[in-house]
Formats: sequence, C-alpha cells, structure tokens
Amino acid sequence: MTTYTWKSPDTPYGESTGRLRRELRAVHALIHRDLLRLACQRTHTALMLLHPVLYLLILGGGLAALVPRSSLGVGYQAYLFPGMLMMTVQTPAIMVGIRLITDRESGYLRELLMAPVHRSTLLLGSCAGGTLTAAVQGAVLLGLAGAAGLPYDPLLLVLLLAGMVLASFTITALALALAVSLRRAETFHTLLGLVMMPLLFLSGGFFPLTALPGWARTLSEANPLAYAVDLLRRVIALRVPEQAATAGVEWAGHPPPLPLEAALLLTSGTLALLWAAHRFNRPE
Repeated sequence: MTTYTWKSPDTPYGESTGRLRRELRAVHALIHRDLLRLACQRTHTALMLLHPVLYLLILGGGLAALVPRSSLGVGYQAYLFPGMLMMTVQTPAIMVGIRLITDRESGYLRELLMAPVHRSTLLLGSCAGGTLTAAVQGAVLLGLAGAAGLPYDPLLLVLLLAGMVLASFTITALALALAVSLRRAETFHTLLGLVMMPLLFLSGGFFPLTALPGWARTLSEANPLAYAVDLLRRVIALRVPEQAATAGVEWAGHPPPLPLEAALLLTSGTLALLWAAHRFNRPE
C-alpha cells in the first residue's frame, strides 16, 4: 500500500510554494500594468504605429521605383517590411527602460521595492510586460503584410510573430541593462540617440549589408538588431520562396544557420537581463 504524506503550509515545501506564488503574482501584476497602459494610451500607441507605417507606405512606395528589384531579389516594400517590424517593436521595448528611470525619480520604484518579492522578480516582470506590449504592437503591423506583397499565410504570420517576440525580449533586456545604471531620463534619451539609431541603420532593415564598407559590415556582425532583421527576412523566404532573402549577416561569406541566429538573440537578451538583475539587486 502506498502511503501519502500531507505537508502543511508551515513546512519548508509550503513556504517555498507560497513564495513562488508571490513572485508569479508580482510578475503578473507588472505585465497587467503594461497592458493597461497600452489599452488606455490609445493615441500614443497609434502615433508609435504611424511612424513605421509611413516609412513602409511612403518611403517604401517612393523608393520602389528607384531601387531595382534585381538588386534586392524582392520589391523594395517587401525588403523594407522586416525592418519596419523591427522599428515597431523597438520603441515600446525601449520605453521600458525609460519607465524604470522615471519610476525611480517619482518614488514609485521605492514603493515597488517594499513588496515581499525579490528585486530580480520586479525586473523580470518589467521585461515580460515590455516584451508583450512590443509584440502586440508588432502584431498589428502584420496586417500590412499584403501591402508589402506578402501573403497572409497563417504559418508565416505565426513565425514572424515569434521572431518579433524574440527581438522584443532582446531589445527590452538591453534597454533595462542600460537603464539600471542611469539616474536621469535625459541621459537615457541622449544615449539612445547615440546608440539605437545607428544600430537600426546597421541592421540591414533599410539597405543590404553587402552595400556597406568593410568596417561597417564588421560592426553589423555584432549588432543584435541585424540578426533580428535577418531572422525575419529569412523566415519570409522560407514560406515565400519567390521572395529570395537578400544577403544579410554573413560569417566568412556564409549566412549563419537560422536556429543559431535565434539562439544568439535569446542568449544576448538573457545575458543582458542577468546583468541588469545583478545591478538592480544592489541597494539604492
């Protein structure tokens, strides 16, 4: 006969279970906070979405006649589409870092730190909330796939959404890693102007990386956004063979395997989040 032992909540097992529930509730609360903000700030969200839409329809449509299809393998709007997806998820992901600094300045962060949970849990909840809201906004832009000449293939849309979630996580983690070391939002904005825009232009989202000089291609090989854009573009080529993937990141003249690109993005985001958690665990 099998004997079952009941463990009361006062046992170490019960204490650990209760602690885990508190940590998960804290993560859920922070995700819920970001989703409520997304739902309430409709005008702000619409303006953030308008930027990449204008790039895709106006810039992409205007340059489509000037950039020959033979030089890209696809029409320019189809080539531009992965870069616009990246631009869409980049802004809300970066906003997580700005909110961390403003919460510290306003004293709201100090109130959060009084919660009976680990500091790293609060950072994880902020990262998860930022990743989810960025991916939601990116999913909205997927509705313009037809305008870029792409089919509304369910599997293609799911794969693109998965790629955007991965990219959103990486950018959010990098933004948090930068924000935990700063005390003023103005400094964060200045660094973003110096770092994020060059990273976006060196991602291959606007023009092929092969057109860049050698030193710029070397920088792009260390650019997480370049791997994210290349991942999205190669996913499109998998489902739409006629949309040949233009050469993106190359190692020794060959593109890295698609799973390796995804693993590099995941590793970069994880390492950035771990470093941010290490810094965040220090006393204020």
